[in-house]
Amino acid sequence: MAAKEAKNRETGGKAPGNARAIMFLGTGSDVGKSIAATAFCRILRRRGCRVAPFKAQNMSNNSYVTVEGGEIGRAQVVQAEAAGVMPSVHMNPVLLKPSSEHGTQVILRGKVFGQMDAMEYYAMKPRLRQAVMSSYGRLAREYDTIVLEGAGSCCEMNLKQHDLVNFQMA
Repeated sequence: MAAKEAKNRETGGKAPGNARAIMFLGTGSDVGKSIAATAFCRILRRRGCRVAPFKAQNMSNNSYVTVEGGEIGRAQVVQAEAAGVMPSVHMNPVLLKPSSEHGTQVILRGKVFGQMDAMEYYAMKPRLRQAVMSSYGRLAREYDTIVLEGAGSCCEMNLKQHDLVNFQMA
C-alpha cells in the first residue's frame, strides 16, 4: 500500500494513462455515491476537463443499451451525460442483473456473459478483474479525469477478498 501511495504522490494522483482519478465510496447502498459522482462529472466538465465515469461492477436491472450495442447501468449513463460524453461499455464493464434467488445474469463489457450463482461468479473474478482493469486503462488513456464510484459498503470486511469495485479500484 505504501508503494501505491508513493506512486500516487509522484504522479500527482494521476492514474495509469495519465488521467487523474477521484473515487466515491460509501458506508452502504443508497447513501449518495451515484449523485456525488454525477455532480463531480458535471463540475469537472464545466472546468474544462474531459471526464469519464467508471463503476467497475454495478448490480441493477435498470440498464441502458449504448451506441456500441452493449448494456450498462443507467447511473453510468446519467454520469456520462453530466460529463458530456457518450456512454460506453467501458464505463461499467461488469453489470449484474439479478434474475432469481439463485442466479444472476452477468453482463461483461455490455454483452451477456452467462447466468451464474455466487460460487460460479466468484470463480470468474480473476477474469472479470482483467476486463475491469482493461476498461479502466482504456478510459484513462482517453480522458483527463476518471470519476470512480464504489458499490454498497466499502467497509464490509467479509467481502474484501472478492472486492472488484471498492478498494480494489482505489
